[in-house]
Amino acid sequence: MADLSHFPITQRWPASDPEAIQLYAFPTPNGVKISIALEELGLPYEAHKVALTAEDVKSPEFLSLNPNGKIPAIIDPNGPEDQPIALFESGAILIYLAEKTGRLMGAGPAQKYTVQQWLMFQMGGIGPMFGQLGFFYKFAGAQIEDRRPKDRYIAEARRLLAVVEGQLQGRDWLCGEYSIADIATAPWLRALEIYGAREAVGWWDLPNCIAYLDRFLARPAVQVGLVTPPRD
Repeated sequence: MADLSHFPITQRWPASDPEAIQLYAFPTPNGVKISIALEELGLPYEAHKVALTAEDVKSPEFLSLNPNGKIPAIIDPNGPEDQPIALFESGAILIYLAEKTGRLMGAGPAQKYTVQQWLMFQMGGIGPMFGQLGFFYKFAGAQIEDRRPKDRYIAEARRLLAVVEGQLQGRDWLCGEYSIADIATAPWLRALEIYGAREAVGWWDLPNCIAYLDRFLARPAVQVGLVTPPRD
């Protein structure tokens, strides 16, 4: 049986099954990427809720796993060379899980790099920009009277959505086959509804994106992953 006792995080969030992947997350667009991937890949895992509060993400135990203090993070007791491995950053975790199983990364080297390309597009563009849109459109930043921040992120969200809309022309998924690029991207498209920003970004003028998100949300693994770990 794997011994995870040398990971300080297991003192605060103990592992019931130390042979399973330990997921530390909260059901945000970034957090659910990993629970969805784990469900899609059929890997045994144990989900620990790490609230987005200083008490949790800034705790010494969590910072020992991710010094950046952000979810998600994992410990895989069965990592490379049969040694446990700890990882943070959702994109890095998705690549690791795909390579571990040989799935959701595309067939062949060229397709693999295409998938990584669109994964990086999400990590560097859609995630940060949509996150700022949410802050200035719905959350604390919405109280700022100066409209320039809100207008900036609405415009950038529209631009990024147009890129996705074009890529989906004639395709069900971003890279042709379902991949970690979709698992990374679609939860952020879903977040536009949570932010109440669909009208602002012209969502209803994007038929490819609408159909794409519907396909994604219909997947059984996605339905489970979106509520794992549960908020309450």
